[in-house]
Amino acid sequence: MEPAVRRLVVVSNRLPAALRQEGGEWRIKAGGGGLVTALAPVLRNRGGMWIGWAGLSDQTAEVDDLLAKFSAEAGYELSTVPLTQDEVDGYYFGFSNEVIWPLFHDLQTRCRFDARYWRMYLDVNFKFAEVVARQTTQDDYVWIQDYHLMHQAFFLKSMGVKRKTGFFLHIPFPPPDIFMKLPWRWKLIQALTEFDLVGFQTIQDRRNFTGSLQRLMPEAKVRGRGSVVTVDMGNRTFRVGAFPISIDYNQFAQIAERPEVAREAFNIKEALRHRKIILGVDRLDYTKGIPERIRSIQTLLRRYPDLMGRFNFIQIAVPSREEVDEYKDLRVEIEQLVGRVNGEFSFPGWVPVHYHYRNFPPDQLVAYYSAADTALVTPLRDGMNLVAKEYCACNVTEDEVLVLSEFAGAAAQLQRDAYLVNPYDMEGVAKALHRVLHWDKEERRRHMTRLRDQVRKNNIYWWVDSFLQAGISKRLDDFPAGETMTYERG
Repeated sequence: MEPAVRRLVVVSNRLPAALRQEGGEWRIKAGGGGLVTALAPVLRNRGGMWIGWAGLSDQTAEVDDLLAKFSAEAGYELSTVPLTQDEVDGYYFGFSNEVIWPLFHDLQTRCRFDARYWRMYLDVNFKFAEVVARQTTQDDYVWIQDYHLMHQAFFLKSMGVKRKTGFFLHIPFPPPDIFMKLPWRWKLIQALTEFDLVGFQTIQDRRNFTGSLQRLMPEAKVRGRGSVVTVDMGNRTFRVGAFPISIDYNQFAQIAERPEVAREAFNIKEALRHRKIILGVDRLDYTKGIPERIRSIQTLLRRYPDLMGRFNFIQIAVPSREEVDEYKDLRVEIEQLVGRVNGEFSFPGWVPVHYHYRNFPPDQLVAYYSAADTALVTPLRDGMNLVAKEYCACNVTEDEVLVLSEFAGAAAQLQRDAYLVNPYDMEGVAKALHRVLHWDKEERRRHMTRLRDQVRKNNIYWWVDSFLQAGISKRLDDFPAGETMTYERG
């Protein structure tokens, strides 16, 4: 008989805490990003554990006390997987980010298919699986996160370790014709079939996966309808589903309603003389379409000169992978584009593009969301894109507009009321912006009200519940808040 309560164990490349050396001393800081934002509330005070790399390759660093302190404050346990610099270079910067990341975002020309990367990817996945085996029991549900760790179930089974495992891919899964370009395609897809449940952001991602699976393993039969289906491999079955990730809607809405945040939003508008604000917020990455977006603003001003002086475009770019040459080049390209557009159109008292390359504190970011009349969320390809949902949650006045790339996973949920665009079509994006800048208040409110309802209903807790229901027929409430469970560290 199965136990009434399982412990939820999350496994990801990085822990939700970053370790850094400052002034000769190690310090710990809560991590950022969509995954941490999504899962930290789920584990808090529910006896959960998070397994991952702590972000340092110094094997001699004494950081156990820092991690224990963070665990106590966060309300869940941390368990680290130590990695050397060679392992980080080959598995993370190499295979994960020079092979899987571009390939799965339909940008295969950026791939570097190096066999050394593949071997290191397998070595590190085995290392993670050893820690998972030591730190968990058969009563735990092990939820593996993202493309860095696709071999976890395969290696656990190869070690004879029985665990209930789920896997969720946060990025898109490519169409079969693109996936088939991966030299290690059969081994990778075979490893994914070893999970009990494989989750994707959208129905299309799920179909892309089953299409690739059936091309490589014709014996695989897909049964069922709806968002979750069963795959019969002959000797075993597993489930495959679409589970669009979301945000903690109430958290963002409540921050937006704080008087000091509302005042900051007003100050942003005041500083820009209450012109219309178009906002872009992205991690600096070539999949986000930032250069194309700036060229769309340039096209907007060239086609509609009457808009000069009537709006400001604010682009917030969060630093990412700054040590990688490709990302350094992207940053230079964006800065040059901003300079060219501002040089072409600025006049005394008005600069069209405001570009910020830095991290913003949560309250300040919410103030920008609240101040913006239009969010321009136009990735070239994205698994979901939580910025689109955060923007909706923060717009408590419900009179703003979301312009969204049709190639973002969020488009599947928000297409009815977001204004969908093709980010490669800069004239089309310019026309869309021109149109929504002239929408009346009633039309903006009608669409934003429905967008907020969609995000409110399908929030982060709904995402977790839907995955756990499909994986182990349990809900988040089956991991009671307030209980703590102590396990021996291996």
